[in-house]
Amino acid sequence: MDLFARLKAAASSDWQSYVDHDFVRRMGAGTLPQEAFRDYLVQDYLFLIQFARAYALAIYKGRSLADMRAAKAGLDAILDVEMDLHVRLCGRWGLSPEAIEAAPEHQATIAYTRFVLDCGMAGDLLDLHVALAPCVIGYAEIGRNLAPDGAGALANHPYRDWIGEYAGETYQQVAAEARRHLDDLAARAMTERRFAELTALFAKASRLEADFWQMALTETGS
Repeated sequence: MDLFARLKAAASSDWQSYVDHDFVRRMGAGTLPQEAFRDYLVQDYLFLIQFARAYALAIYKGRSLADMRAAKAGLDAILDVEMDLHVRLCGRWGLSPEAIEAAPEHQATIAYTRFVLDCGMAGDLLDLHVALAPCVIGYAEIGRNLAPDGAGALANHPYRDWIGEYAGETYQQVAAEARRHLDDLAARAMTERRFAELTALFAKASRLEADFWQMALTETGS
C-alpha cells in the first residue's frame, strides 16, 4: 500500500465526504444546476491561481532536480491545462479571463488555498505535497468514477468537458506522477510517528475540498 492509499484509509470518512459529495454526485448525474457549476468554476479558477503559487513554492523547496521537475509538472498542468479548461467553459456564459480574475474569493476558497500555502511555508516538501494530494490526485479519482467507460461514453452529458478533462489520460498521468513523487518523498522523510501528523493534514485538506463543493451549492441555493 503506497502512502496515498494509507492516507485515504486513515482518513476515510473525510475522504468520502469529498469524493462522494452531493455536488459530485449531481454533476455525474447531469442534474447539477448550471448556476452552481458556474459559481464553482469561477472560484476554482481563483483557487488554481493560489495552487500555482503552492507549486512554485514546491519548486523553491525542492532539494533535487527531480523534486523541482515534479513540482514544475504540477505547475504546468495548472497553468497550461486546468486554467485553459476553466476559461473555455466560463466563456460559454460570456465570462472573460479578466472578469473571472476580478471576482471576489469566497471564504471556502480562501480557507483551503491559504491552508495549503501555510503547510508549505511552515513545513517541508512532504507536508506541502500531502496537503496538495486531495486536490491533485482526488480529481483524477473523481474523473474516473464519473466516467468509468471513458469520456466518449458521456455522449451529450452537460458536464462532459469537465469530467473528460480529469478522466482523460493526460490528467490521469499527472496524478499518477504526483502519487509516485509522494512515495519518494515519504521514503526520504517519513517516520511512523509522523504519519499521524500527515494524516491530520490530509484529512483537513479533504474536508476543505468538501467545503469547496458545498460552497457552490450554498451560494446559489442549490
